[in-house]
Amino acid sequence: MAILADIAIFTRDGGVILSRWGHYLAGVTWIGLLYYFNFVQVPSFATFEAAGRTEAIAKLVPRALWWFRWAAVLTVLFGLSILAFQDQLNGDYFKSAGGISISTGIVLALIMFLNVWLVIWPNQKIIIANAQGNLPAGADPAAAGRKGLLASRTNTLFSIPMLFFMGATSHFAVQAGFDTSESSKRGAFMGVSFLIILLLELNALGVLGGTGQAPHRRYMETHRDTIIAGFVLTAILYVLFSIFF
Repeated sequence: MAILADIAIFTRDGGVILSRWGHYLAGVTWIGLLYYFNFVQVPSFATFEAAGRTEAIAKLVPRALWWFRWAAVLTVLFGLSILAFQDQLNGDYFKSAGGISISTGIVLALIMFLNVWLVIWPNQKIIIANAQGNLPAGADPAAAGRKGLLASRTNTLFSIPMLFFMGATSHFAVQAGFDTSESSKRGAFMGVSFLIILLLELNALGVLGGTGQAPHRRYMETHRDTIIAGFVLTAILYVLFSIFF
């Protein structure tokens, strides 16, 4: 046991290291496949002949989605284990600039995770079943495809600020000298930020006027517009962070 105690990975710090490593590996897989779907697969499938697209959906997409959804699970689990191993994690941590920053990233990531399992995957199963000739009675592949697309585009949108607030926590939030001591300012930032995020999510789910094409969903119609919207959202959240703190 004394020998094991001398090995870094068997300490609390070792747990953080291994958790971060797993978090990065799973996260790269998850977000990498998210970008593949949005930047490569969807535009490419639009140019395929019907037969080729059907075969690709039946054979390629299920494999990609398996890695996609389980990478999302591992990303969340490893992320939670990072917090569990943190020695300084206590009630005051989430009142600090770093804690508020990481909380913003966590909220975005959890919404993305729920979109994967509750929206994207259920609707993609309908698309795959249709391509494989096993479409359930009453299922609408076109409607399912649209719902899955909007959720996937929203995850792409959210991934940009999520990665910023996750990755930048130990840099801009901690080193820039933000004053987060006032609870009213913390509450205001969290409230305004989460309201913006909630409205974007509700728009993707079709709560705000359905899932059809509309001016307030224009940013989700092409991956280029979604990327631009992601950087705009990041800038808005960063400005809010700077204003309130």
